[in-house]
Amino acid sequence: MEGVSSAPTVVRPLTVGPHTVDPPVVLAPMAGITNVAFRRLCRQYGAGLYVSEMITTRALVERNPKTMGLITFAPDEQPRSIQLYGVDPDVVGRAVDMVVQENLADHVDLNFGCPVPKVTRKGGGSALPFRRKLFAQIVQRAVRATAGTDVPVTVKMRIGIDDDHVTFRDAGRAAEDAGVAAVALHGRTAVQFYGGRANWEPIAELAAALEVPVLGNGDIWEADDAVRMVTETGCAGVVVGRGCLGRPWLFADLAAAFAGRPDRVRPDLGQVATTMRRHAELLAEWKGEAWGLPDFRKHVAWYLKGYPVGSTIRRELGMVSTLTELDDLLGKLDPAAPFPTTEIGEPRGRTTGARRVVLPEGWLDDPDALTAPTDAELDVSGG
Repeated sequence: MEGVSSAPTVVRPLTVGPHTVDPPVVLAPMAGITNVAFRRLCRQYGAGLYVSEMITTRALVERNPKTMGLITFAPDEQPRSIQLYGVDPDVVGRAVDMVVQENLADHVDLNFGCPVPKVTRKGGGSALPFRRKLFAQIVQRAVRATAGTDVPVTVKMRIGIDDDHVTFRDAGRAAEDAGVAAVALHGRTAVQFYGGRANWEPIAELAAALEVPVLGNGDIWEADDAVRMVTETGCAGVVVGRGCLGRPWLFADLAAAFAGRPDRVRPDLGQVATTMRRHAELLAEWKGEAWGLPDFRKHVAWYLKGYPVGSTIRRELGMVSTLTELDDLLGKLDPAAPFPTTEIGEPRGRTTGARRVVLPEGWLDDPDALTAPTDAELDVSGG
């Protein structure tokens, strides 16, 4: 299961408030992916900071049942990390107050990077930093809610809306001034969505400009990409998203690479099947087979990417409904099929390219405006 690669550098641990993150790796929140089952699976391979799916602040303060289920953490998850989305400083503040007072998490990350239309059309996610005063108020209110506690606040954002509306410099400084513990920057604008190549130069610029740790995000497909990002940009750590889809063992590779070790995990198909079974089992433990197995289906194509698996079995695995059925289908795979080296460094997950950013009417008229649409607070969590 082990291969060999080069890892020329040893990277220091990351400090986020009172928490030491070693290796300096953060799992990016991904809707429908980074639930408690997937986080538990990833943690089996390596340490890091594993963030929940996006939780909307309105849904949290209203105790929406789905949202309360999404903030489930395993007993051994430390620190418990939650990402919040909101556009109203008061609602965000109330949500962070709730997190602190009810001991719901040990770390709060604020989402200012989501580029999907249902978020940006409300002025949220990657659209919000353009309203710089509103952005500052939201971050200030969140940090104030954690004053005197050991719960750090961080922010995650993009370069800007597009090349004509770059926001990361002002937003980074405002976040630092507000007292955040770290800033994560995805090297794409909102208009780029998930296409093309991430631009790491703004990550380097922000890392040089801020005193707080800056984390880099974008196009980390392999552990060596992460080491290269730290080396080239001077960032304090990395945020990994799509690169771990169907590859939770990437976190073992990251731990080895940041420790300066050359070993890399290159599983054969039998080992992949074992991991798939464990993933499905964890989902079933969380919410039962009737929910867990259908939810598992979205991961099948990612796990099997590049392996010699016939279309019939792929299709049947994509419709699996019970663990017994899964066991039968996994038993039909060739366990000796080797790791597909052609997949090394290849993008995973969504690769949707440039698209128009949907914004509220008049959103770009005044960057100092303090208002957001009256219906901007989403009432459903998960992205």
